[in-house]
Amino acid sequence: MLAVEFIIVLLAIFLGARLGSIGIGFAGGLGVLMLAILGVKPGTIPYDVISIIMAVIAAISAMQIAGGLDYLIDQTEKLLRKNPKYITILAPIVTYFLTLFAGTGNISLATLPVIAEVAKENGIKPCRPLSTAVVAAQIGITASPISAAVVYIASVMENPAMVSKPISYISLLAILLPATFLAILLMSFIISWCFDSKLANDRIYQQRLAAGLIELRGCQSKKIKAGAKKSVLFFLLGVICVVIYAMINSPSLGLIETPLMNTTNAILIIMLSVATLITLSCHVKTDAILNSSTFKAGMSACICILGVAWLGDTFVQANIEWIKATAGQLIHNHSWMLAVIFFICSALLYSQAATAKALMPMALALNVSPLTAIASFSAVSGLFVLPTYPTLVAAVQMDDTRTTRIGRFVFNHPFFIPGTIGVCLSVLFGFLFGSIIL
Repeated sequence: MLAVEFIIVLLAIFLGARLGSIGIGFAGGLGVLMLAILGVKPGTIPYDVISIIMAVIAAISAMQIAGGLDYLIDQTEKLLRKNPKYITILAPIVTYFLTLFAGTGNISLATLPVIAEVAKENGIKPCRPLSTAVVAAQIGITASPISAAVVYIASVMENPAMVSKPISYISLLAILLPATFLAILLMSFIISWCFDSKLANDRIYQQRLAAGLIELRGCQSKKIKAGAKKSVLFFLLGVICVVIYAMINSPSLGLIETPLMNTTNAILIIMLSVATLITLSCHVKTDAILNSSTFKAGMSACICILGVAWLGDTFVQANIEWIKATAGQLIHNHSWMLAVIFFICSALLYSQAATAKALMPMALALNVSPLTAIASFSAVSGLFVLPTYPTLVAAVQMDDTRTTRIGRFVFNHPFFIPGTIGVCLSVLFGFLFGSIIL
């Protein structure tokens, strides 16, 4: 039965990949239905993960309509155009910090056209900076103070029932922030040094150039709205409030004996309040928020996570004893294998937070040390393995040179090598900083 269930999961993911976009969420729901027909009890729906994404996306969408996102992209374009030779290194740094700021990698979608255009204008294969930028945004989720994944891991690591020695929210960030940043920085240098970045050497680009299919659009600066900077400031204050509350709420610090609410609820309240303040102070029309590209992409991501994460959790929970029996001794003898399991499962579960929520309790139940659990956490960023994630698809579509393309064997795409390098380095640096801090 396990083999049959696994085949159903793979077929659902394959169908979702064929449908594309929100279709992978639809296919995930169909997969749960097929497993239920076989008598498998449906798993847990990650409501907290989805609700955090919805609240954060709502605030970001309000900021976008107020002009805040245009302001951030304008600053990004100025930075990249001043240093075009180093775009493969600068682009991932930009998307990494935007993701830390926003708590979602979807914010990087707005930067991809700029990255592709600057690379093309300077004779650099757009696939190089696009791939490192997309991967950096995914890894950045595992270090963002307001991402659903980090908030969940913090709640687990501070729970005495889950770990023998609780680890504070601040200690967690002190490990994850430098580990992931150094990883994406070194990954970017490796891609720049070891891979051909000269656009003129690409055969498909030369064919498209000869056919007149390549367009150089140049710098297309937008008029920044009056309330743009104000909206960014409101969002930044919201992020700061979330971080402060998470610190105050931390059981490890013991500042509050009985907190009024958990960090998840605080994020929901603060982000919805930020959206309200931006809407009122910047005179944003709420109907426009619903039609914004960020809102549509974010809600599409929620449906995808709902379907695929539910499907993955259903399979994992139905076979948890087999997984423990099979992987328990292996992880005990080779702790780094936990990162490999996280990496593989994240490609199927389609969400860093959903992967952590499905597998972290199992890992701790196998007596994995907190150091191993935290260091391996960044490995839940394997969403690039299957080229169906929205930011990957967008990067492919935005590159009219077609250097960013999916090969016939699905896995041979330009995101795979940078992503694998970035994840491996994040885990290695996680062990390094974790052994120093913990």
